[in-house]
Amino acid sequence: MNTNHDSPRSIWLARHGNRIDFIDSTWRERAERPHDPPLSPDGIIQARKLGLRLKSAGLNHIFSSPFLRTVQTAVQVAEATGLPVKLEKGLGEFLNPIWFPTAPKLLSVDELARQFPCIDTRYVSRGDAVYPEHDEINDCWPRAAQTARRLVQQFPGNLLLVGHGATVAGATYGLVEGYPELHCGLCCLIQIELRDGKGKLVLNGDDCHLR
Repeated sequence: MNTNHDSPRSIWLARHGNRIDFIDSTWRERAERPHDPPLSPDGIIQARKLGLRLKSAGLNHIFSSPFLRTVQTAVQVAEATGLPVKLEKGLGEFLNPIWFPTAPKLLSVDELARQFPCIDTRYVSRGDAVYPEHDEINDCWPRAAQTARRLVQQFPGNLLLVGHGATVAGATYGLVEGYPELHCGLCCLIQIELRDGKGKLVLNGDDCHLR
């Protein structure tokens, strides 16, 4: 892993905030894209608090899964830091056919950029999620891990990766040796310190900004 040997880097990982279908069981019945729910009102508040928490973290790049709830979460951090959001398919949701009877319909990059001007429309994903994925450990975790390693290799400085429970875990396992027990609550933070190619878990499910 090609990292800066002069000083450690921080790789931050965050799961999206609360989603509308978690608080409204009828939302999917009315939704145009039932498998791409937005944040709930309290989820937006959580994301704003996340942005304030990371405003002074010295971030250099923000990457987000292309699902709407993760984009909305990342946008709040972008607004707090002035950084663009790069949409990264490799951080997308675990494409379990039990959850998704077909590949989920998402907004295009251009459609998202019209809603959120901070999105970097020139960015090209370093990873991908191919439907269907049948096993979280053997399918989802490895592609999120590979994506995280590519991002660390190709982008300098401190990174934020916004994903889902499964892909936050997979990305963490791609940067930290072993399989430590992780706490991937909504809008909680994982922080990894990278030094000389090795990752150290510094924060695990930290939620002090949400209290």
